[in-house]
Amino acid sequence: MKKYDAIIIGSGQAGNPLAHKLSDLGWKIALIEKEHLGGSCVNYGCTPTKTMIASARLAHYARKANTLGVHTGEIKVNLPEIVARKNEIVAQWRGGQEHHTGKRENIDLHRGHARFTGPHTVEVNGDTLTSEKIFINVGTSPRVLPITGLDDIEYVTNREILDLTTVPEHLVILGGNYLGLEFGQMFARFGAKVTVIEYADRLLAREDEDVAASLQAALEAEDMQFHFGATVSALKKTDAGFTATVENRADKSTFEINGSHFFMAVGRTPNTADLGLDAAGIETYGPGFIKVNDKLETNVPGVWALGDVKGGAQFTHIAYDDHLIVFDALIHGKQRTTKDRLAPYAMFTDPELGRVGMTEAQARAAGYKLKVGSVPMAWVARAIERDETQGMMKIVINAENDRILGATILGVEGGEVVQVLMALMMADAPYTLFEKSVYIHPTLVEGFFSLIDSVKPVD
Repeated sequence: MKKYDAIIIGSGQAGNPLAHKLSDLGWKIALIEKEHLGGSCVNYGCTPTKTMIASARLAHYARKANTLGVHTGEIKVNLPEIVARKNEIVAQWRGGQEHHTGKRENIDLHRGHARFTGPHTVEVNGDTLTSEKIFINVGTSPRVLPITGLDDIEYVTNREILDLTTVPEHLVILGGNYLGLEFGQMFARFGAKVTVIEYADRLLAREDEDVAASLQAALEAEDMQFHFGATVSALKKTDAGFTATVENRADKSTFEINGSHFFMAVGRTPNTADLGLDAAGIETYGPGFIKVNDKLETNVPGVWALGDVKGGAQFTHIAYDDHLIVFDALIHGKQRTTKDRLAPYAMFTDPELGRVGMTEAQARAAGYKLKVGSVPMAWVARAIERDETQGMMKIVINAENDRILGATILGVEGGEVVQVLMALMMADAPYTLFEKSVYIHPTLVEGFFSLIDSVKPVD
């Protein structure tokens, strides 16, 4: 049995930086990883998808260039070249993780599957490791629904779809969530016919209806098709791919769709099934997410869960902030918690969705007296000049103190622009501070003139 100052299971965007920082302070660290260093973000998530989305966006710009007076020849998408570029960038990032971990003598990297054998003992590759401090950062995997006939076809999840080297003739996507919409638009721009089947009655049930409707209109303008209130009840292999039986949720009526590729995009499931949590006495909920308090502590003293495996918002920047909360508590005695953070997020469709704080629906449900402002991106000079006027800006205000409760930017660079409003929220300043601000002309943020002016009390 080998004793460590800390055992970190999983080398994602919380596990790696925590291992590095603790090691630099002289801690002896066991870092356990059964696949590639860097977790989902580097290997199967942010890095590869946004790299390929960049290619899809350029193809889209090239096709619409004539509307701006630039005339090009035939646009050809070479998917093998796009995938090769993606693989090269992933390898660079993965290599960086290997370098930063390998150069630290205090880190023992164990390549293998970890399993708890007790509250503070972990087995990997036949070796037993022990520590009073264990951090779980094992992430999630694609959720796969047990559809009749699924095993008879060659379906893909967000991992396999990244390696397709032939543009699908007809990509059928089950799930109108972030994965489904980002990949759907990307492959539509590569030249595929795309159909999205969503169980809910509309896109993005967690966003306000006006925001979801605006995004749907933009995606439909690129010929993406949607079926709401529906699911796939059966799949049958055909010479050209498959036939999907689509069932209406309300009346159980059915119709068929023929496709070449089936993309399972129905969420994520935690990688805890074979982690031995029962042997450690660690409590879980739902499909196996680990229960934590607002300090990221499990019910077992000295064991923490970080990143996607604990459920909630599953974003790289949340996982990274998890490691900061734990590190500051351990080393600096700071007691910041998950309740203290303001967590923005983005969906990298085009228009891009940038969000922070509450939606209007959430604020109403919480009982706030509200002011709301909303303007179309078509009112923003820079968006007009760039011919990128799809989407909208929206801001939700606490009418009792003029503080921003939440903001949405659905538009070009929405993830960047919304963080300007987030800064105002972090400063606990009233939205009226922006009423007479001086903005650079012409910029996207200049659109805040119209947004702030649109704020009105609502019932």
